[in-house]
Amino acid sequence: MRIARFSHQDAIRYGIVDEGEIVVLAGDPMFAGFETTGERIPLGEIALLAPVIPRSKIIGIARNYRDHAAELGNAVPEAPMMFLKPNTSVIGPGDAIVRPSESERTDYEGELAAVIGRVAKNVSAEDALDYVFGYTIGNDVTARDLQKTDGQWARAKGFDTFCPLGPAIETEFDPAPEVRIVTRVNDEVRQDGTLGEMVHDVASFISYASHAFTLLPGDVILAGTPAGVGPFVAGDVVEVEITGLGILRNTVRDA
Repeated sequence: MRIARFSHQDAIRYGIVDEGEIVVLAGDPMFAGFETTGERIPLGEIALLAPVIPRSKIIGIARNYRDHAAELGNAVPEAPMMFLKPNTSVIGPGDAIVRPSESERTDYEGELAAVIGRVAKNVSAEDALDYVFGYTIGNDVTARDLQKTDGQWARAKGFDTFCPLGPAIETEFDPAPEVRIVTRVNDEVRQDGTLGEMVHDVASFISYASHAFTLLPGDVILAGTPAGVGPFVAGDVVEVEITGLGILRNTVRDA
């Protein structure tokens, strides 16, 4: 199923995308299940929102593609290298990424995003995927210059609007090695990789993260980005496309 969070007539609701319509759900399916209200609304009449606003945390897996680590002059960490982004950085499809005045270089990083569906603590890699509610697309926007000067990444990764998510959550998605991830800026391909290029696969980094943090329903884990990261400027349109998940599209403006 493809689960969307959307706005319609000044109300925020959840639904199942069914071709050109959305089947309205009674509540957040992560907590209320998939009971429907009987309403069906044409997709053209709704505004898609970020499919999830994590109540707890967003975890990023850094340098999880060898070529990306190499392009920035970094070694690949032996174990998953983790950082956190605040939930206030989340925006949805179509929303504007805001380049902060403090940064002279703000980069896109197209990524797979795993959405946790139930409490996970000290889970094994063999069981880790059982804790995933579904998958969506993320863009781990980064103030690259601040990442270098600060020495830690909280500010560089955490500005408001620095975590676009969407367009929906696919509950039956298979993060198979051949799945392709492509990032475009103004229709020009900048990143083109596959999930098979990840150093640590989804099950491995969920298990690893769960041994450090209790993972809660709605937590998002960003899986790392392929080579080809680079800057964007005001007026650009950034698209991240993952086979089977659709396209996450955002505009860019200056603060």
